[in-house]
Amino acid sequence: MGNSDSHQDSNIIILGIETTCDETACAVVENGKRVISSVVSSQVELHAPYGGVVPEIASRAHLEMINPVISRAIDHARTVLQSRQDNSNEFHIDAIAVANTPGLIGSLLVGLMAAKTLAWVWDIPLIGVNHLHAHAYAPALDAEPIDYPAVALVASGGHTSLYLCRSCLDIELLGATIDDAAGEAFDKVSAILGLGYPGGPAIERAARQGRADKIRFPRTFLDENSLDFSFSGIKTAVLYYVNGTPGAIRSGVSKGIENLTEQDKADIAACFQAAMVEMMVVKLRRAALAYKTKTLIIGGGVSANSALREAVRKLGEEIGAKVRLPALQYAGDNAAMIAGMGYHYLQAGKIDDLQLDAIPTTRQ
Repeated sequence: MGNSDSHQDSNIIILGIETTCDETACAVVENGKRVISSVVSSQVELHAPYGGVVPEIASRAHLEMINPVISRAIDHARTVLQSRQDNSNEFHIDAIAVANTPGLIGSLLVGLMAAKTLAWVWDIPLIGVNHLHAHAYAPALDAEPIDYPAVALVASGGHTSLYLCRSCLDIELLGATIDDAAGEAFDKVSAILGLGYPGGPAIERAARQGRADKIRFPRTFLDENSLDFSFSGIKTAVLYYVNGTPGAIRSGVSKGIENLTEQDKADIAACFQAAMVEMMVVKLRRAALAYKTKTLIIGGGVSANSALREAVRKLGEEIGAKVRLPALQYAGDNAAMIAGMGYHYLQAGKIDDLQLDAIPTTRQ
């Protein structure tokens, strides 16, 4: 694997590692763009009985899977590169990029220790990457470069943030959730409706059979110019709609999930999803107009939601902005986006040493 000095004239190959939450992932990416291999080991089945991610279970699963996932990614990349017809690419890795913030501390440490070990053994640079910033870069994987400046909405189970991206390395936080993350709200509403975990795909499936105009759930937009988000109110509104408002005099109609038909659940899911999408798109629109950006980006697990993707496409048409959506395999947490960002950090000389820390929370 070794030092990349002998590969000065060849393509730059970055190995990425991502263990911020409940996916153990490793990828090999060429020149920040071409994904040669990408392996993701999901822990959904481990956390499903609890309706959310259990940090202790997550970190233990990462410990079990990190070595096999790295080995699979490297083996596949070696096979792909060595099978090229031009036969000009001896397999090599030029640097290790690792998501070191934000995330669950135990999970982060597993990936970080693996990355440090490989960087030390192979004597190649180590690069720490903010995995939320990497989500804003994900649409560039296996695709054309992003036209900057851009506004990026990154929405996942743990975060909902708006960024001004002057380039892939010059990223400024414009707003973030003040309570629940968007993905967390999907999980909680799915639990209320008994639709299962993870909540995002479950809500979307149910919503396809629902009427999105039947119930007007409240939208929280905060101040007139605010770019922050708040999703706790709509979660509570759904809870009260299903179970009744505490302390209220019942109208004779027994409330509770046991009295909901499948159509009722579909309608609630559709109306909830419509409200969530509207709240996110309104803030994305505000930011794009305020900063006069050329491009709209969405990323993170919630960016896989088809209603959100369609709403952002329409917004782009409305305001004359390009829309960049990640391929579905790069919407959730993955290591390809970490490696992609790592390439640009390496080109800019932004590398770390073996003292690189795991930072569980950040407002960046």
